[in-house]
Amino acid sequence: MSNLHPPPKYDFTLRRDAWGQLVLVDAAGQCHAGVVPIRAFPISDVNHWISLCDADGHEVVCIENLADLSPELREILTEELSRREFVPVIARILSATTEEPSQWEVETDRGPSTFQINSEDDVRRLEPHQASILDSHAVRYLIPDIRRLDAASRRILDHFL
Repeated sequence: MSNLHPPPKYDFTLRRDAWGQLVLVDAAGQCHAGVVPIRAFPISDVNHWISLCDADGHEVVCIENLADLSPELREILTEELSRREFVPVIARILSATTEEPSQWEVETDRGPSTFQINSEDDVRRLEPHQASILDSHAVRYLIPDIRRLDAASRRILDHFL
């Protein structure tokens, strides 16, 4: 009787390029630069159903369970997901210029921050009382409840929403 091992469930490799972007090499040897991991259920099921999407947003690989990956792949994906899911919560907006690109100075749950947005379109209402701001470095800031901002912060935000 020989020791037969089932083929790996996922046949791809991941590495970082010179710019720090993820590069996926699939089973056919095709390179997909700039892949982004996205959790389908980021709050309720963090270890299952993770899509690796190419630079155009098309899914290249869907991972049912992180436990099925090698420790090296799992480490790379976990690190990338935690970096991607870094979302500071804005408690107060100190200032924001109205010309584009707009310079913002805010207080967050992680301390003070200064950033730039490229367009008013980078400030979006998510729900009636929730907003998201995407800065020029693709860092997403969250305002979970606009009603809890002070009056000056709400006035600044109103200009962009």
